[in-house]
Parts: sequence; C-alpha cells; structure tokens
Amino acid sequence: MGRRLFGTDGVRGLANREVTASLALHLGTAAVHVLGERGRLSGNRPRAIVARDPRLSGHFLSAAVVAGMSSAGVDVEDLGVLPTPAVAYLTGAEDVDLAVMISASHNPMADNGIKFFTRGGVKLDDAIEDAIEADLATDWALPTGGDVGTVTQNRGEAGDRYVQHLLGTTDVDLTGLRIAVDCANGAASEVGPAALRAAGADVVVINASPDGRNINEQCGSTHPEQLQAVTVASGADLGVAYDGDADRCLAVDHTGALV
Repeated sequence: MGRRLFGTDGVRGLANREVTASLALHLGTAAVHVLGERGRLSGNRPRAIVARDPRLSGHFLSAAVVAGMSSAGVDVEDLGVLPTPAVAYLTGAEDVDLAVMISASHNPMADNGIKFFTRGGVKLDDAIEDAIEADLATDWALPTGGDVGTVTQNRGEAGDRYVQHLLGTTDVDLTGLRIAVDCANGAASEVGPAALRAAGADVVVINASPDGRNINEQCGSTHPEQLQAVTVASGADLGVAYDGDADRCLAVDHTGALV
C-alpha cells in the first residue's frame, strides 16, 4: 500500500509536483460526494468557503478546488488570502458545510497544501480523509444546468469580520503598548496588524509585503532573528512572529528574548 495522501494537517507537498491542480480538483469533488453520502452536507445546495495564503501556487490550487466543489453542486465563496484560524472560525460563523484552506503553513514557498474543515470549523477525521482518498478516481455523476454550484468572491469583508471576532473574544486594551509584528509575508500580513491596532496597540510591522515568493523567507516564526532585532531597536514592549498561514506564532519580550 502506498503512502497515505493525507498527513496530520491535510495534504501537503511540492506544488505542481505532489500537490497539483488535478489533485486539488479531484479532492474537491470527492470531498463533496463523501461528505454528502454520510449526511454531512445540508440540503440540496451545500455551501463552502475557500481561502489561501499568498504563495504563487495558491492561485491555481484554490481555483482547482473551487472548480471541483462547484462542479459537484456546491455554492462556493472564494475569500482570497486569510489566516487558517479565520477560515476555521468563518466555517462555523457562516454555517457553511465545508471549507478549504490552501497553505503549507511554515513550509518553504515551493510547497503548498490542501486542508479541509467541515461544519463547525473542525478538521476532517481520519475515516473521512481515507474515504476521500479512496474515491479520488471515482467517475462521479455530476450535476448539469442550473444544478451546478455558483462561485462568488468576497475579498476583504471576511478579514474584517474575523478581526471583529478577535476583538470580541477578549476585553484586553492594548493602548500604550508598542508591539513589533513579523507577518512572515504570509496570510496575516493585513489581518494581524489590523487586529492589534484595533485593540489600541502601536504596531511596528515587518515582512508584511507578500509577493507570492517571499512567504517564510528568512522571516516569521521559523526565523525570529529579525523580530528580535526590530523589537529592541524600536523600543517595543514585545514582539510577535507569525508563520505563513498564522496558525501559530512565537513571542519575544522587550529585550528580544523568546518567551
């Protein structure tokens, strides 16, 4: 038996070699059918959301996943670039049936991945992943005409809603604090600083200019040296570094020491 396609955090590998547009399309279609057969989708018009980090390969992989799900009859909303935790939150908050995040997290730019969430923003269990993998080559009967799914884009509003959610989870006032933030040229490049500023902090931002190629490149949580230096040089009270999809971070104190 070959290596299992799904790992501990979805499907991940070298984009356009191991993680291809064809694979993404078939994963999207198979996920819809497997979840539908198990009663995990609502009604005749299931809904899904898709987001990605800024890697170049994320454009074609997200387009392929959207194509796979919409061709299977799912109405899909493309949210553009968002952190992974935002996708998990919005899956529950928007009461959608399925969500997909295209990201390889802290991995190098050349990698990418496909991670599914189901209702409530929870990851697929192993049994569902195994069933999707087993059914990738199935010749599914697909809908036609008006029964195919719709595709809409929502770039920006979803991020704003996530920031408001973050602010609503705590009553901490950051007024008077200077915080250095390394966004890893990743998915938190807009949302991360925006949330901290909205909470009152004076924010010093580095590595928040993603170009599709520079994600995690000598920056972010896997390379804290820049954050440590900027925290000290700017007189910040603390510093925070995200990884590429902002599902994890590390922090330093005012001296640049890891905490």
